Amino acid sequence: MSNEMPDELRTVLLKCRQSGNFDAVVEAVPYAKLLGIQLHSMDLQPTFIVPANKDNIGNPMLPAIHGGVIAGSMETAGALHLLMTMESIALPKIIDFSIDYLRAGRLQDTYISCQVWRQGSRVANVAINAWQSDPAEPIATARAHFLLVQD
Repeated sequence: MSNEMPDELRTVLLKCRQSGNFDAVVEAVPYAKLLGIQLHSMDLQPTFIVPANKDNIGNPMLPAIHGGVIAGSMETAGALHLLMTMESIALPKIIDFSIDYLRAGRLQDTYISCQVWRQGSRVANVAINAWQSDPAEPIATARAHFLLVQD
């Protein structure tokens, strides 16, 4: 596994940083594209949206989004958040990820926000929240540590 950022992603990221529009960065990440993750807003901090998708259902009786889809989208949002907000060009690599599922994720749009608690030269600690209709009622919260591999 290479420690370097792929040239295509580097080019996209640099162009997005110049323009201030990071939609192309989200599109350049295959897993984000698979889940349909979109950049919802970029006021002070990026907010991501995972559109409702019947293919993401894990429990058809409720119906509820599969926990792996929730966790995977939260981890991906954390890495994207770092790519968008860091000054350096570093490829965030997950060290560990801990999630608390708080309520069922229903078949509706899911929003994800991230907050960097600490960013050093090699490691970043990110808090991640996912909600659907009200940010005060998250469906899951997570904590992630990312290795910031420098070029």
